[in-house]
Parts: sequence; C-alpha cells; structure tokens
Amino acid sequence: MRILVSGGLGYVGSHTVVALVSAGHEVVIVDDLIKANIEVLFKLQNITGITCPFYKVDVTETSQIDPIFKNHQIEGVIHFPGMDDFGEASINNQDYFENKILSTVVLSQLCLKYGVKKFIFSSSGVSYSDQSYPIIGSELNIMPRDSHIKIKTLCEDILKDTAKNNENFSVAFVRYFNPIGAHESGLIGEHSENAANSLMPILVKVAKKELDKVNVYGGDYNTPDGTFVRDYIHVVDLAKGHVKAIEKLSSGSQVYQLDRGIGTSVLELIQAFEEENQVKIPYEIIARRPRDISSFSEAIKPSSHLLDWQAELDLRAMVRDAWNFEKNHY
Repeated sequence: MRILVSGGLGYVGSHTVVALVSAGHEVVIVDDLIKANIEVLFKLQNITGITCPFYKVDVTETSQIDPIFKNHQIEGVIHFPGMDDFGEASINNQDYFENKILSTVVLSQLCLKYGVKKFIFSSSGVSYSDQSYPIIGSELNIMPRDSHIKIKTLCEDILKDTAKNNENFSVAFVRYFNPIGAHESGLIGEHSENAANSLMPILVKVAKKELDKVNVYGGDYNTPDGTFVRDYIHVVDLAKGHVKAIEKLSSGSQVYQLDRGIGTSVLELIQAFEEENQVKIPYEIIARRPRDISSFSEAIKPSSHLLDWQAELDLRAMVRDAWNFEKNHY
C-alpha cells in the first residue's frame, strides 16, 4: 500500500514510517518541520535502507498537498496532526485550532477527491474520569476539558461524519496515552527540549543534570505509592499499532486504543529509569496539579483483540531506549 504520512518526521510519525517500511508498504512523508528536523529523514534512510519521498509542505494548504496525492497515487493516509501540546493549545489557541482542524479537513477532502479509502487519525487518550469507561470498537466516552481535547474531538467528529456520508471512505482513530522510548538504533526518538511538559523528557533532563530534580505532583493519590498512575507504551509498539490499524481498516469508522493495560506510577518510572540506566534521579513530592486524576490505566481496555496486535516491549526497554537515544545525541 502507498501511504502518505502527515507529520512523518515527528516523534511517533517517524517510528511509524519505519514500521510501515518494515511491513512492506511504500511511504510518502509530508511535514512542515515546525516541530521536526530534516535530519530525521536521513536517519530514517539509515534505519530502513529506503529513501522515502519527502515534501516540506503546510498540510493546511490544499494547493501544496494536492499535487502529492495526484503524483503518487496515494492509497492510505496516516495523519499525525502537528502542534500536539497542551500548553500550546491554551497559549496559541487560534494557531492550534487552525493547524488541527484545517489539516484534517484538507486531507480528508483530498482523500475523497482522489479515491483514497483509508484514513488513520492519530489521536490521544484524552481525559477520562475515575469511572470505568470501556474502550471497545466504535464507542469511547470522553470528557472534554480544554482546547487540546475539544479540538481533537472535533477532528474525530469531522472524519466520522465524512465516513458516514461517503461509503468509500473509512477512518480509524488511534488513541493512546503516554508513548516513551526510542528506536533501538538510537537514531530517532523524542527530543527532550520539544516535550518539556512530559515526564520522560524531564527525567532525561535531570539525568543530564540540566534540571536539579523531578517535581512529583502529589503523593497522596489513591494508588499503591501515592503518586498518579499512567499507562506507558513503547513508541515502537505504538508505531506497529498504527500499521495494523491501516491494514485492518475496511469500512466505516473505528476506534482503537493502543496501550499495554499496565499502570506505572511516577515513582515506579523513576525507579526503573535509575535501575536500568544506572543514573540517579532526585525528586521532590509537591502539591497536586488541578486537573490530574489518580489513574488512567484502570479506566481503559486496549484494543489488542481487534487488531491482532500486542505491545511487546516492557518498561525497562522504554527507559533504556529513551536514555540511549539521548546519550547518542547529546
């Protein structure tokens, strides 16, 4: 299958390119390079041995992306919408809105124009309450809390309506919470300076002595050690899940939750990082943040049975590969 990957030089996007090529698919990469680096393209060539066509374009501009569909006879799209940051959603609300919504609309319209039947929207686990919300098939109960979540929900609604009104267009929403880790080669991974609000980049910065300590927000949650619990997934497993999603997609709209189904607390992640990498990570427990809940992991059910997919890499592989990537680059 010839697949266009939008945001293909980003963190999850670049690993998905590797997984697609490994599965025998042809890949065309588009990225505006606002939050990615062209060096990633050359590293993808090193890993895969393949030179994928690449276009530096603004996916919100139809005139820039239309010729790519026309010239490459695209058969499927995996869309990693850019500017995926909670802080940016609040500070630059208009830019964030335009990027997410317009890019999704433009790509879906071009799919209809050129007869592209398969569309994967790489979404997120968004926010859940502490109630148990099963994630199965086509339904997922979500609680919009801020611009980030509302916009992603709107994108999904647009695509869902498009699939409903066009029988030759199918869409799957791939949702996940906390991808960490890096490719085993150490060539591609998550740059810590680009994701300052996430726990793993903060751990890496403390390990590099760029920060003195990790601030742990809350030590009195209803969890085994008092710190909040999240479901972490290795980015390589997540990338393979995106490949399975586009291969399995047949008709209508579908939701896939890609997680391990295993909760890890903040302190457990710190301990795993220290033990696996032989690096000391000082931390301090401080006041809770207003919107944090105790656990996401207990409220979700991965869609492994729907995709013939299973997360294979454990927590130690995640922290090892994340640190290996960082050491190789800095």
